[in-house]
Amino acid sequence: MTKAEVNKFLADLRSAFCLLEDLPMPTIAAIDGPALGGGLELALSCDLRVAGASVTKIGLPETKLGIIPGAGGTQRTTRLLGASKAKTLIFTGRMLTAQEALEWGVVDVVSDSSSTAYDAALQLAKEINQSAPLALRAAKMAISKAPELDLDSGLSFERACYEPLLSTSDRMEALNAFREKRKPVFKGE
Repeated sequence: MTKAEVNKFLADLRSAFCLLEDLPMPTIAAIDGPALGGGLELALSCDLRVAGASVTKIGLPETKLGIIPGAGGTQRTTRLLGASKAKTLIFTGRMLTAQEALEWGVVDVVSDSSSTAYDAALQLAKEINQSAPLALRAAKMAISKAPELDLDSGLSFERACYEPLLSTSDRMEALNAFREKRKPVFKGE
């Protein structure tokens, strides 16, 4: 690839990953095979990551190839793991197993040995799906903004995300369902 082609490729990849990261609903990456370089960068763009128990290669090996992660890997890994762990992972190009990735904090869930990451991700999505859609959207917005804000500003932003939920049909449905001892049926209204 020419330098211009590489630049366009990286710009397009970064743009796609940012669009994924900025989706208003929770996103889950299911890792059922190697997630190396751009594959892990894609997974890091999701809110949650689920790895299959048999996965043995999760990492950012770019420094061993004479480059660095170029689609957000240095930034998202540092925000997720902290600078020291991100440096260790990226400087060494270390490959993690699913269990090691869980211990490091790269993934959030490892499937049991009898199921796939896809199956475990679907189970997690079903669990998340029991929550009110507007509340999930507001929670994602507040959590995603938190690292950029000092605590006082973060608390104000959280309140700004919370306030509109008070007048939603979903909130009233939750209150009624609680009173009637049944599961709420949310409509995103």
